Amino acid sequence: MARRRGKRTGRKLGDNLAYIDIIVLAGLAAFIAWRLWSALGRREGHENPTEFGSRPQPSQRTGNDNVVPLPGARDMGASDDFGTIAPAGSDLAQGLTEVQLADRTFNPMTFLMGARQAYEMIVTAFAAGDRRELKPLLSDEVYGDFDSALRSREDEGQRVEMTFIGIDDAKITAAALRGRIAEITIRFVSEIISLTKNADGVVIEGDPMTQRKVTEVWTFARDTSSSDPNWLLIATDEG
Repeated sequence: MARRRGKRTGRKLGDNLAYIDIIVLAGLAAFIAWRLWSALGRREGHENPTEFGSRPQPSQRTGNDNVVPLPGARDMGASDDFGTIAPAGSDLAQGLTEVQLADRTFNPMTFLMGARQAYEMIVTAFAAGDRRELKPLLSDEVYGDFDSALRSREDEGQRVEMTFIGIDDAKITAAALRGRIAEITIRFVSEIISLTKNADGVVIEGDPMTQRKVTEVWTFARDTSSSDPNWLLIATDEG
């Protein structure tokens, strides 16, 4: 009888040790998984900044790089100290402050960085007649104007060849909050090489050897009451 009790006690002790081993291994696996999640989570947080100049769908599309990153969300309160962007007390500083009060993630410097990239993308896409690239970056009205110009060019069998050299200068010239709509105007000075060919391939405008300076004033807008962080081009004008 004592021997049988001893055998039963032995089985319980062995079972308990096995359970303890399982618990220890499960805890170790959970700890390793947590460390991996922490590392990947921090890395992903830096690889997915706020976006600029696109409608909601580009940020969710796969295999499409036309989303322009806009890093540097602003966590502090609004301020009229914008360094070289806008002198303190100026109308521009006041406008930027109003935009910041409505949108605490707005940062003029990082906005300007994103706008420069958006400008190059739009100019390049228009020259190539790429409507798919243009549509998410433009308001409906501006897209209609661009589409009309592209249709006219296509109807005449014309083709544009353009090389974008770069942006010489980009400055925020105006900022305003109209209701809940934030509007930022930027003056761009860029360098391009552009030529237009007719249906027969004959150059009818431009020169492949001549670098041309272009000055344009563009206005971007965003609804600050919307959860969509993206800005759209709403107006263009010559500088």
